Amino acid sequence: MLVLSRKVGEEIIIADNIRVRVVSIQGNQVCLGFTAPTEVRIQREELLRPDRMPRPDAVVEGVISKERRD
Repeated sequence: MLVLSRKVGEEIIIADNIRVRVVSIQGNQVCLGFTAPTEVRIQREELLRPDRMPRPDAVVEGVISKERRD
């Protein structure tokens, strides 16, 4: 596993077309923003585990928001 340290506003780029940005950090909670092609599926890990039932608001399909440029 590759472990990287990032500060708020910094990004990690994966395969030239996926960006992961640290949006905010509050205590032990990190808010991440993802920019990826629409054909790339991004899903929370706990939704893939068969022992947990997903909450109805956990899965979002389609475009969530337009990319914000800071």
